[in-house]
Amino acid sequence: MSEETLPIANVGGTQVPYDPDQLRRIKEHPCFSEKACHAFGRMHLPVAPKCNIQCKYCIRSFDCVNESRPGVTSKVLNPREALEKVDEVLAKYHYIKVVGIAGPGEPLSNPETFETFRLVGEKYPNMILCVSTNGLLLSDAIEELDKLGVCNITVTMNAVDPEIGKEIYDYITYHGKKYEGLEAAKILLDNQLKGIEEALKRKKIVKVNTVLIPGINDKHVFDVARKIKSMGVFIHNVMPLIPQYKFANIKPPSPEEKRKIQDELGTIIKQMRHCRQCRADAIGRLGCDVQGEFQSRQKDQAKTDQTA
Repeated sequence: MSEETLPIANVGGTQVPYDPDQLRRIKEHPCFSEKACHAFGRMHLPVAPKCNIQCKYCIRSFDCVNESRPGVTSKVLNPREALEKVDEVLAKYHYIKVVGIAGPGEPLSNPETFETFRLVGEKYPNMILCVSTNGLLLSDAIEELDKLGVCNITVTMNAVDPEIGKEIYDYITYHGKKYEGLEAAKILLDNQLKGIEEALKRKKIVKVNTVLIPGINDKHVFDVARKIKSMGVFIHNVMPLIPQYKFANIKPPSPEEKRKIQDELGTIIKQMRHCRQCRADAIGRLGCDVQGEFQSRQKDQAKTDQTA
């Protein structure tokens, strides 16, 4: 599907064309538009350290400057620090159009996420606000996200069959209770589907991320694609496994294998092919991150404060 084609969401069985504001939120978001990634940038605010799911491929790391992957940040910020970081970045880099929260844990499990969106949205009302979530709490949080002006939502969905999902997740924590195995996978999937449906009803632009795990969901990704296409999800991002934690011994798909699967999936739903699997504190254009520059400034300021 070309970007000139007007996308259509399937909301409760009704075909609803996107409106001009939704199209703007696609064309100026570097993760939702390959053309946008050359002109516009995004910044991730690492305000959400806690997570409510343990994936078998995930290790969340703090104070780590040498890795570039989801779940990594050099520092967890509080909401006021996050707003100051937005001020600092926008003063120099005017091409930043998106402020997102993508961890390093699960954004919707952290109240700091909502306060940060409130502060940023009030000061920068034209900024595209974006959240990346595992979807477990999306239906619970969608009303608040809507009030705060969060308009682009990414849900990581690795399976639409709980039998496969139980092979990917160790456990979930939902409403104060821990669930494991098939029960956990069923609860997660039900909430993901309900959350996506509720987001689409509110005219959110939805992207689904799927981690491609050879031997576990590499055949199943086609079922995922068909399901999210039927719901009206705008774009699908298939990301190669980064082998770590309990999946450390699984060989990740090669770039050629990933491209082949993307080509096949592209006949079902629009594919994001320019993902860089960004850090939770990424700043800049995709593939041209500048967060290290601001980390250096923080260290210099800290030294100055110590000697003052």
